[in-house]
Amino acid sequence: MCLESIDLHPLSTTLSSSKWSTCILYPIPTRNFQGRSYETSSDCSDMSSYLSRCQSCRVESGCFMVYDRTNYMGNQCFIRKGDYADYMSMMGMSGGIRSCRMIPMHKGQFRMKIYERENFGGQMNELIDDCDNIMERYRMSDCMSCQLIDGHWLLYEQPHYRGRMIYLRPGEYRSFRDLGISGMRLMSMKRIIDMC
Repeated sequence: MCLESIDLHPLSTTLSSSKWSTCILYPIPTRNFQGRSYETSSDCSDMSSYLSRCQSCRVESGCFMVYDRTNYMGNQCFIRKGDYADYMSMMGMSGGIRSCRMIPMHKGQFRMKIYERENFGGQMNELIDDCDNIMERYRMSDCMSCQLIDGHWLLYEQPHYRGRMIYLRPGEYRSFRDLGISGMRLMSMKRIIDMC
């Protein structure tokens, strides 16, 4: 559910623990988080009907991925409980946040099959834990498709969890280009195991 709120007052720094994830987005960079805002506790594929521009946010609880394009495309940034005043421009999101996904807490095993080529071709390796460098561990020069069986993962363009990232939930990903990230090589993978 997506909610809009006007003249939101600053939130208390001691937030009660809740089973729901909540992210509040603001149209301009702000340190005191007042004024017009948009609050969500679920996925939102296009925030333009709620806010024409979003440059800062506050996460009350949970974890979210925010995107600089609609429909969960483009540059992505992983955010968890905290304040992000003008953080998006520092992350290369000069146009602001255009869509966001709530990341559900996963309890259980993590499992993903990664493939060197699109359409599940080439060398295949199965991961059940983090991998800080696929080149060193598996002698793979690239990862272009995957089958994510269990858990939620972040994939990074550089070894040791650096550079741009993409968020994946369980499903089949025949080509990462379909996610709007063409030209990006994925070199490390990390499970989202944070208590969001």
